[in-house]
Amino acid sequence: MKTPDTLIVHPSNEEQLSVIKAFLEALKINFEFSKDTYNPEFVAEVLKGKQDIDEGKFTDVKLENIKDFMDSL
Repeated sequence: MKTPDTLIVHPSNEEQLSVIKAFLEALKINFEFSKDTYNPEFVAEVLKGKQDIDEGKFTDVKLENIKDFMDSL
């Protein structure tokens, strides 16, 4: 039986990682290691957006003008 749950663990050091790995192996629980949790293209877009904001490349729209702004797109 496979459960839809996913467990994400953040060990603080190599000792914790080793213990967690041994525990999962002892229980015959399948696991995998992954360092890339986000799509690299998505990360690049977010970083570009942050850079644009830092450089002042954005449009500030007041709440009362949002409908007019959206209609203009």
